[in-house]
Amino acid sequence: MRPAVFLDRDGTMIHETGYLSRLEDLRWFPWTTEAIRLLNRAGFAVCVTTNQGGIGLGFFTEAFVAELHGRMTETIEAGGARVDGWFYCPHHPSAVIDRLRVDCDCRKPRPGLIHQAVERLGVDPTNSFVVGDKLIDLGLARSAGARGILVKTGYGDEVAKAHGGDVPGAAYVASDLMAAVAWILDERRPPADGR
Repeated sequence: MRPAVFLDRDGTMIHETGYLSRLEDLRWFPWTTEAIRLLNRAGFAVCVTTNQGGIGLGFFTEAFVAELHGRMTETIEAGGARVDGWFYCPHHPSAVIDRLRVDCDCRKPRPGLIHQAVERLGVDPTNSFVVGDKLIDLGLARSAGARGILVKTGYGDEVAKAHGGDVPGAAYVASDLMAAVAWILDERRPPADGR
């Protein structure tokens, strides 16, 4: 089973815009594709894990999310990188669509999205990392047995400040996704003495 890095989408890979419901509002962080490419080269499976409760709330459709993720895939692949799996939760406790108003296992911080990745891709969550800008991302890491990294993009800077820099559940607090990837790669490097 290979290790994985589970990336939050909004606020981590792309700018946070609230409920992203229009393709023209998609704005990338400039380091995202290169960060993913580095993870690919290091042998990690790269997965996106994102709550998309806006589907259940009626703000956008699953077809829109599929279109958006297709557009994001094109951009990432044009830069020589690859996302191995896109996993999202369409549910919300206040959903206006009855079938999506459920107490699901896939809404972060619950581990269902990672369980889907394990089933589909055969990844090892206990040798993996979760990167995101919210406490729920760190909760996802904890619930799946992975290590959590908070990035200070999106909501992350507010989270870090609210906890005085000592963020519960964070193995590391990074300035952005590229800094998080640098830390992950350093953590995976074998010790200099070969042990």
